[in-house]
Order: sequence, then structure tokens, then C-alpha cells
Amino acid sequence: SKTFKPKKNIPEGSHQYELLKHAEATLGSGNLRMAVMLPEGEDLNEWVAVNTVDFFNQINMLYGTITDFCTEESCPVMSAGPKYEYHWADGTNIKKPIKCSAPKYIDYLMTWVQDQLDDETLFPSKIGVPFPKNFMSVAKTILKRLFRVYAHIYHQHFDPVIQLQEEAHLNTSFKHFIFFVQEFNLIDRRELAPLQELIEKLTSKDR
Repeated sequence: SKTFKPKKNIPEGSHQYELLKHAEATLGSGNLRMAVMLPEGEDLNEWVAVNTVDFFNQINMLYGTITDFCTEESCPVMSAGPKYEYHWADGTNIKKPIKCSAPKYIDYLMTWVQDQLDDETLFPSKIGVPFPKNFMSVAKTILKRLFRVYAHIYHQHFDPVIQLQEEAHLNTSFKHFIFFVQEFNLIDRRELAPLQELIEKLTSKDR
């Protein structure tokens, strides 16, 4: 299956790799509320870091399956339904938000996320290297932006998702994402508004 950007690998044998394996094992149990909880004795920053990398990889793959349908012509603006439109800015290269097509926006977004994940000062992969003080705010920005890719796929490309029989995969991935951000209060409710109904539907069965 093609991904949109290169997959971000967590080094095998590292503690973060063990955490990722733990996350995958608990996900297999089918109880997502339990699966997202901080494992006993673990560091919250590290747990958020491992899961953020994992969500990046999942969204990368999901978006990769529908890139043929998300074009300059089909999506001249980055939207999530008629009421929500996103303009891109990263605060460094592009300071003033620019209006651009969805494929361009998602390319900017995923490249920006990748740069954050590859930055050892933000996402240290070596044992004993501390996370920076601003780590949580960086992680929140990454997750807030990754949510927009889910929102765009659901609103603008759900038909091809169904045709490609990716619906269950997309729903499971998004449900896991939502449970995770809810568990640690990582995305403001206002930001989740474009998919509010879906979120209620996906999470109501698991109260």
C-alpha cells in the first residue's frame, strides 16, 4: 500500500518501540478506551510521542490510498465540508496563512509534521534524552493538524474510501485517534467541530 510520505520508523529494540508494541497489543483487545490509557509507570511525553508518530504513519497511509481523488481540480481549497476551510501557515517559512488546494495543504502539513518528528530536540529517540518543556504544545499542534486530514477525507473523499473498501480501516484509525486525544485532552473541542457528529457516533458505544 502506498503512503503519501515515507513512513517514520521507531528504532527496533528501543523503549519507544516497546511502547508501540504495547499499544498494538492492547489495540488488538478491541477496547480502545483501555488501549489509549497511559501504561503504568510510563512517561506521558513518551507515550504521546510514540502515538503521534503512529498516527502520522496511519494518516499517511490512509491519505496515500486516495491521492488520485484529491487533486488541484477536485479540491481547490482545503476544506472539511462547506463550513470549514483551512489556510496554511507554519510560523517559520509561511507566516501569513495562505489559501491553497487540499493536496498542496496536506503536502505542506505532512512535510511539516515529518520535520517535527525528525527533530531530535523535539522528539528524542535516544534513551535518557529529555523531552523539551514545550513538547506537549508541539504535540497538540501536530495532532490538531493531523485531524484536518481525517476531516478532509471524511467530508470530501468518503465515496472513494468506500469503493476502495477502506471504510473500516479509516473508522478504526480515526476512532483510536479520537479516544487518544480525548484521554489526554489534546485537541480543543472547537477544532473537532467538523466531525462532531461522527465523533459522537463512534464514541457513544464505548462510554
